[in-house]
Amino acid sequence: MTEKWSDLAARMGSGLLMVLVGIWGIWMGGDVFHVLVALVCGLMVWELVRIVSPTQASLALQLGAVSGVAVLLAIYLPIGFALPILLAPCMVGLGQLAQNRSTYMIFTVLVLMAGFGIMQVRDDLGFGWMTWLVMVVVVTDVVGYFAGRAFGGPKFWPRVSPKKTWSGTVAGWIGAGAVGAVFAINTEATLQLIGVSVALSMASQMGDIGESAMKRRMGVKDSSSLIPGHGGVLDRFDGMLGASVFLLMLGQVAGFPGGVL
Repeated sequence: MTEKWSDLAARMGSGLLMVLVGIWGIWMGGDVFHVLVALVCGLMVWELVRIVSPTQASLALQLGAVSGVAVLLAIYLPIGFALPILLAPCMVGLGQLAQNRSTYMIFTVLVLMAGFGIMQVRDDLGFGWMTWLVMVVVVTDVVGYFAGRAFGGPKFWPRVSPKKTWSGTVAGWIGAGAVGAVFAINTEATLQLIGVSVALSMASQMGDIGESAMKRRMGVKDSSSLIPGHGGVLDRFDGMLGASVFLLMLGQVAGFPGGVL
């Protein structure tokens, strides 16, 4: 096996396990899905604190736990009470961290708002739209990975993400558009969903690039080693962060999904 495919077996094995757990959680919905999302959010904040302030290991555990509990509580509260609960871990971290407070604040807000948004999608829009969201992000990543490794070519932004190519980036858009087309044909959605899916793919790639830029600035390769072949939870779900926050904004600006039905 050549070097460029050397991580494929570990990546596919752990990826398959995550897909199975994710499908189960989405199918179950309700409390099960809420707890699963809260756990992922807590792990991401734990990894984030370990990156921005590696000497504060105990604080990383505390802020991870507080963040997970906050996003879990928020989904059961009216929005007026949910918002301060979601922002509380950000304020606690700002007061306790020894360095890189701004980076912590920005990414923690993104993590918690994305987690809250994902739970709202499943609760309010149902299994189908949640599946669409996950499929767009997963297909963007998978198609981009294989196309980038197979075709190579010019790098997208070598200083930030040395492995990301234009071929993989564009292939991700095409794959996301195909997902949108399949859902549009088989549901009551219009073909506008293709364009929304491509935009969502771009947002997920922005999340990936943003996390890569943060890690490069902090001098780390992976957010952790929790997931074989993928690095950490933040590495694996950075695309979902960008996509979920974008979808949350789209819902407020364009009334999505009403505008494409």
